[in-house]
Amino acid sequence: MEFQEQVITYKDRIVFIKLSMPFFNRTLKSYVEEEACFMFVNKGEVGVRSSEDYLLLNRSTGMLAKCLNYFFEPSEDTEKCKDGIESIGIFLYPSLVKDLFEFDVSTSNHTVDFNVKQVQIDRLLENYKQSIDILLDNPELVDDSIIKNKLKEFVLLISKSQEAPSQLDFLAALFKPNEVDFRSTIHQNLYANLSLEELATLCHLSISSFKRKFKTVFGESPKKYISKKKVEKAAELLKANDLRVSDIAYDVGFDSLATFNRNFTSVYGKSPSEYRVS
Repeated sequence: MEFQEQVITYKDRIVFIKLSMPFFNRTLKSYVEEEACFMFVNKGEVGVRSSEDYLLLNRSTGMLAKCLNYFFEPSEDTEKCKDGIESIGIFLYPSLVKDLFEFDVSTSNHTVDFNVKQVQIDRLLENYKQSIDILLDNPELVDDSIIKNKLKEFVLLISKSQEAPSQLDFLAALFKPNEVDFRSTIHQNLYANLSLEELATLCHLSISSFKRKFKTVFGESPKKYISKKKVEKAAELLKANDLRVSDIAYDVGFDSLATFNRNFTSVYGKSPSEYRVS
C-alpha cells in the first residue's frame, strides 16, 4: 500500500485531510504558526510524542493539538497496524475562525493546561468523522457553504466535549501554546531512543542551541548525560525483574544490544549479565 492523501481546502488552506499509509518510521509534524488541529484515526493505531506527552491514538481516541513540533510513531502493537494507518485531520486558523464566527481570538485570555490532549471519541464525534470521510471521498459534493457548516459543527462538538466556557474561549486557548520546561522535556523523553536532533526539535531549538542549553541546565553534554541515565535505569530493571537483557536495552532507548553493553560496562565496570548475577 502506498502513501495516499486527500484534502479539502478553504481559501487556499487545508481544512480537512485524510492520510493513508503503510507501516512507517517516526515522522515529524512540524510547527506551523497559528495552527491548531484535531486528529481522528480511521484504521490502525499510532503514537504521538510531544515535548511533555506520549499519546496512543486509535478509533476510540483522537487528539487535539496546538501549534508545536511533535512526532508520529508506529504503535508497538504491530498486529493493530498490519493493514496500515488511516487518519482524518481537521485544521483551524485564527483567520478562519474570524471568517466563520466573527470571533477575534485575541480578545479572550482563556487558557488550558495542555499542548496535546487525548480525546475520547463519543457517538457524536464518530458520526462527525464519518461525514467528513464521505466528503473527502466525494469532493464533488463539497462547496464553501458545506465546508463552513462542517467546521462550525466541529467547533460546537469539540468545545462542548471539552467543557469550555464558550466557543470563543475554546478557540482562543487553542492558539496559545503552553511553554514547556526544558528539563521536563528531556526527562519525559529520556528513554524514547530519540536522536539529539529529534530532541532539539521537540524543544524547538537548533541542534547547536540545544547542546549549549543542555550543558547549561545539566552541566554535561547531552550524549554523556542521556547515556548515563539510560544505563542507570537499565541497572534498576536488571535488579528488579527477569526481562531479557536485550529487552531491557530497547526499553531504556538503546538501538542495539552492542551499544547498550558497551555503555553499561563503561559505567559499572561489568557487563549487564555480570551485573545481574552479582
